[in-house]
Amino acid sequence: MAYARNSRWAALGVLSTTGLMTILDGSIVTVAMPAIQRDLGLSSAGLSWIVNAYLIPFGGLLLLAGRLGDLIGRRTMFLTGNAVFAAASLLAGAATGPGTLIAARFLQGAGSALASAVVLGILVTLFTDPAERGKAIAIFSFTGAAGASIGQVLGGLLTDALSWPWIFLVNVPIGVVTVVLGLRVLPADRGAGLSRGADVAGAVLVTAGLVLGIYTVVEVEEYGWLSWHTLGLGALSLALLAAFVVRQATAATPLMPLRILRSRDMVGANVTQMLVLSGMFAFQVLVALYMQRVLGYGALGTGLAMLPAAVGIGSISLFASARLAARFGARAVLLAGLVALVAAMLLLTRVTPDAGYVTHLLPPMLLVAGGGLVLPALATLGMSAARESDAGLASGLFNTTQQVGMAAGVAVLSTLAAGRTEELLASGAEAATAMTDGYRLSFTVSAALISAAFIVAITVLRRPRADAPTTSREVTAHPGR
Repeated sequence: MAYARNSRWAALGVLSTTGLMTILDGSIVTVAMPAIQRDLGLSSAGLSWIVNAYLIPFGGLLLLAGRLGDLIGRRTMFLTGNAVFAAASLLAGAATGPGTLIAARFLQGAGSALASAVVLGILVTLFTDPAERGKAIAIFSFTGAAGASIGQVLGGLLTDALSWPWIFLVNVPIGVVTVVLGLRVLPADRGAGLSRGADVAGAVLVTAGLVLGIYTVVEVEEYGWLSWHTLGLGALSLALLAAFVVRQATAATPLMPLRILRSRDMVGANVTQMLVLSGMFAFQVLVALYMQRVLGYGALGTGLAMLPAAVGIGSISLFASARLAARFGARAVLLAGLVALVAAMLLLTRVTPDAGYVTHLLPPMLLVAGGGLVLPALATLGMSAARESDAGLASGLFNTTQQVGMAAGVAVLSTLAAGRTEELLASGAEAATAMTDGYRLSFTVSAALISAAFIVAITVLRRPRADAPTTSREVTAHPGR
């Protein structure tokens, strides 16, 4: 019916707003970090927890939140997460000390996990027609790209014009509107009931393993890769996750039925995403740091300089990705986008301490628009074999690998850049030269990571059949494919 059709697109608007808010919150904080450090008297280690306190619960709770959404209702989980996020944003904006701000960031991360874990699950159950689903995923991906660029520009504007608390307070009205509209337009779903999957032991194991693992990764820069802290906690995290897998194979009502991992496309998309996002950290953060620390750009100038990449990603994801995927298949579109990203990282390895924007930075900015092909294709493939009853879990898994990939990128690439810079400074190099060489090393490793993602995609992901792309009917009929 027309009303139902219109309601689906209104619901997509609500889901996309949450995606926008989540991505925006991740990027808006980065440009305000110096002001927060100055006003609250934070040390460098304390300042890092403004980011880490958000990342750890966000990444650690996604899988559990996704499964709980299947059991108690994905709309309930989504609305609860948005309410928690809005309340935590208000607390963060009112914080007068570091303890309150870090606690509020932890709650923001938890709220984001509850809401984000089920977004794709709601989306794929709303849009069952392949063409409409492709368009919906493209629109959702577009809002993510918009959030990244808006966050950098808006963070600079709010911090300079008002004060840093407003980077958090801006989330409050967005969260309230999302909850109100969500109650009206999102479809009510009762879920399967906790009795169908209330695996308490599994929930404790996977949440503890993911939280501990992400904590270990984000603290690598402080402790080092070979420290007892990193090796010991890393081993414990892996042991907890291994115990979770064993538990899922034997539990009568598993939290994560292992059948979800039988799909080559789902597994391949998640592994590819981890590698891509690990590599893309070099662009998302290190390019911004290079422009500010080496080239002398301001916070607002950096955001504006990175707009071509965000506009390119958003435009391609919104106007081209769905059409290309319908014609050539999501796998082919993904591979083309990965080639563009590798080329962008390789160009960045040529930057200099006095690089010009048009000659050295704009070309990779434009090539990074290939992300507009990669992100929607990964989302399509990552959700391709999910049963309706498992859509929340598949969404939670997809978002978990996204956060783990980003956290790993933070640890690996920033540590490499800092280590190379310190080595050159110790040998007498100038600061700008040393920092540039550190960033170039990270860009090289980034290109290698994205190349590895290309290899995984081309070897693991299935080629589409010659007749037509996979339809929703086929996914339902062959959920374990």
